[in-house]
Amino acid sequence: MVMPIIVLFFQDNNLSMKDIFILKAIYSVGIVVMEIPSGYFADVWGRKNTLLTGSILGAAGFLTYSVSHSFLGFVVAEIILGVGQSFISGADSAMLYDSLKMEKRQKEYLKLEGRVTSLGNFAEAFAGIVGGLLATITLRTPFFFQFAVAAMAIPAALALKEPPKSKDKMVSLMDILRVTKEAMLNRSLRTAILFSALIGTSTLTYAWFVQPYFKAAELPVGWYGLMWTLLNLTVGIVSIYAYRVDRMLGERRANILILLGICLFYFLTSMYVSLYAFPILFLFYGVRGIATPLLKNYINQYTASEVRATILSVRNFSIRVLFAILGPLLGWMNDFYSLSVALALTGAIVLVIGIVILLPFIIYRKA
Repeated sequence: MVMPIIVLFFQDNNLSMKDIFILKAIYSVGIVVMEIPSGYFADVWGRKNTLLTGSILGAAGFLTYSVSHSFLGFVVAEIILGVGQSFISGADSAMLYDSLKMEKRQKEYLKLEGRVTSLGNFAEAFAGIVGGLLATITLRTPFFFQFAVAAMAIPAALALKEPPKSKDKMVSLMDILRVTKEAMLNRSLRTAILFSALIGTSTLTYAWFVQPYFKAAELPVGWYGLMWTLLNLTVGIVSIYAYRVDRMLGERRANILILLGICLFYFLTSMYVSLYAFPILFLFYGVRGIATPLLKNYINQYTASEVRATILSVRNFSIRVLFAILGPLLGWMNDFYSLSVALALTGAIVLVIGIVILLPFIIYRKA
């Protein structure tokens, strides 16, 4: 509910775009601190327990946001939300995959992960409309309602049924490092993790540029919620059919298509800041709808069940590290140069890193 107006909310509390990106970098650091350990905890102590912990922290984070009025208060809220998100990310997809695997239905994972992504974006689209209406009361009102929605995840987590897992092991730093090292030594898995992390970072960054783009294109504020809703509906609809893209193209071609699509639309967005260029935003979100479930599925295909949540957390960890590094820089570029320069620079960075990641994989696969 808060996303369609969150930049306006921050600016109403005297934050610049640089401040906003620093704040989101702090959120990323909050995730980074616990991301891989929480994934390992999920593998060892149970996905249900970690999802419940993350749900409680998520509700607490939005409650903190609701009553905060300063940068420092927002920092506290972001840290709580970041740690809470680290307990959820990885554990949710791992639980879905292993639940299907228990019933010998793991081939359905990509299709169902696509539906999860779709439902999430449909929910966000509906929330965008509601949040936009609530923001007409005050810009803080959506945060109170977001707290209530976040709290609903607690009974939902309690209702989950954990699939059988291997016997428990003691959690240690050496175990976490060993699993991470083994993942990075596997060529296919390493490529899947790094490429998924890069694309995840690029789509996350783009989402934070959308509202400044609305403002630069002189979109009336009253239309923010509707546009945010339509963009998320685009992701939701396209993600349903992501599994068909995989069937048609295969992993190598799908990765190339995703990289080129993401970078192309970054460059086009930087060149055309106008209401007439809004179709570019929808095309970008369409690629996002394909990429999210597809790239998670590639990671799962190369990962053993007993470390699945840990490996997915490595992917999310990488996204947050990249964003924590790039976010403040791109926010500064937006403030001191222009939105177009920041968008073009992001597209160039993603293209270069993407080629570096994919080229050895493509050459190896051809060989």
